[in-house]
Amino acid sequence: MRFHVLTLFPQMIEQGLSESITGRALKQNIISLNTVNIRDFAHNKHNKVDDYTYGGGAGMLMQAEPVYQAVRSVVSQINKCNQVHSGDNSEKNTADENILYENTSYKNTAEEIKNHNARLIYVTPQGSVFNQQMAAEFAKCDDLIFLCGHYEGIDERVLEETVTDYVSIGDYVLTGGELPSMVMIDAISRLVPGVLHNDISAETESFHGNLLEYPQYSRPVEWHDKKVPEVLMSGNQKKIDAWRLEKSIERTKERRPDLYAGFKRLDKCREFLMKNKLLHIDMIELINRGCAEILFEADGEYLLRDMVSKVCFHTRPDEGGSKLIDLVQENVTKSVDKYSSQHIPETVTDQIVNGIVLHQNRYVELFTANGFNETVECRQAVYTNKEKLSVSGLYRPDGKPMPNGLIIRKLDACDIQEAAPMYPGFDNPDYIVDRIEAGAVYGAFLSDNTADDTINTLAGIIGIHEEGSIGMLYVKPQYRHQKLATALETYAFNRALENGWIPYGQIIAGNEASMRLQESMGLHFSKSSVYWMTKNNA
Repeated sequence: MRFHVLTLFPQMIEQGLSESITGRALKQNIISLNTVNIRDFAHNKHNKVDDYTYGGGAGMLMQAEPVYQAVRSVVSQINKCNQVHSGDNSEKNTADENILYENTSYKNTAEEIKNHNARLIYVTPQGSVFNQQMAAEFAKCDDLIFLCGHYEGIDERVLEETVTDYVSIGDYVLTGGELPSMVMIDAISRLVPGVLHNDISAETESFHGNLLEYPQYSRPVEWHDKKVPEVLMSGNQKKIDAWRLEKSIERTKERRPDLYAGFKRLDKCREFLMKNKLLHIDMIELINRGCAEILFEADGEYLLRDMVSKVCFHTRPDEGGSKLIDLVQENVTKSVDKYSSQHIPETVTDQIVNGIVLHQNRYVELFTANGFNETVECRQAVYTNKEKLSVSGLYRPDGKPMPNGLIIRKLDACDIQEAAPMYPGFDNPDYIVDRIEAGAVYGAFLSDNTADDTINTLAGIIGIHEEGSIGMLYVKPQYRHQKLATALETYAFNRALENGWIPYGQIIAGNEASMRLQESMGLHFSKSSVYWMTKNNA
């Protein structure tokens, strides 16, 4: 993750982010920080970047051209960096960094920025209020550019030309955008794999799952006549988890009634889905993991959207008609989630941009008639036991090699070239690369100790899909029949259980080998199938 901050006060940014977790991540090159002084692009005698506003009014306004040139300098850096990473070392831009950047073929620089998996965020009280879901969305980018205003703001024309997102940290006015930028960089950095030593921390902190974090205590047991609750010292993890959930709910209801209302609405939905837990495990886990938003609900019909992958999930268990289908046909949304922090498009079909998972076969034909294509039919396979699977004879949980040399570990950027061909993806060959970079793919390595140097060969992989299911399982043909698939699934399931998740996968119809593997591991199957569909853009 590369952060770029366009500011009049670069030292303020550098000093503010040089300590604690962000400072450590910068030193370890897990994230990078590039501060750009907008004054360097003023190109006048006094490096002046502000002027009076047309139409009168108090204060000065930052001019368009210096800001634009500062933005173009960063875009040029991103271009060069992407060329290096893609192996393209051709000199496509030989201009000196300090000369003016000419207009590109893009009429809008914001469009070019998005094409590089980047965003330019203008910090303004007029923007959408920053929250944890927004932080998670930004954390998926390769580059984030923060534009810090000052004085009375920035000339509107350059904002229209360059900005992809207008973001605020609250309904109040600050001197400039530097402090809000640092707040957002801190929050986003915590979601970058490797920044936090404990991967679970980012999943359990405040605001995850529409609930505030529970109270926490450290030594001594008694302080100022206040004792640590006995349940926390009982050693009974089940009781501890129940107490923490209860306190999270109480605290959210008391301190954030807005979040509590959203929690209750999702809790009601989860209770409804639990009537057929195996079929709806994907939707239930979205809610459990704090990633779900309700786009539509009416008379036992729900449309959820995963705030991470943007995939939608639909169910109508009874035989009644679908009101959602009526809305799709009318192309109008009459009910949206008022608790959603995200912008909801005007039409239902516009909401389902990354596909939809249907949980009843009778709706496949209806969605097909309204512009969707069925891509795959799956059965849900769920590990319902809360106890971790035994690893005996499969792998060592301490990370040391088995007698046969087997080690299972999380893949990183160094493994991409070898791992990527193992999962080409249905329509996105870069999908597995994205999942590896997100820290969501694990590999089984076998060591060859016959030579002077130990060579670790990647024999198989497994991963967690963006929407939460476990999949991408693949073992190279020459390493099959050695229980590597069982070892990989056991590893992935136990990792999920450590996070407090219910492990589940979706088995493509007709994959009998996978069905037999899941049965041998004690998974339970939904009686009926789910259907992945994509929007027909033709």
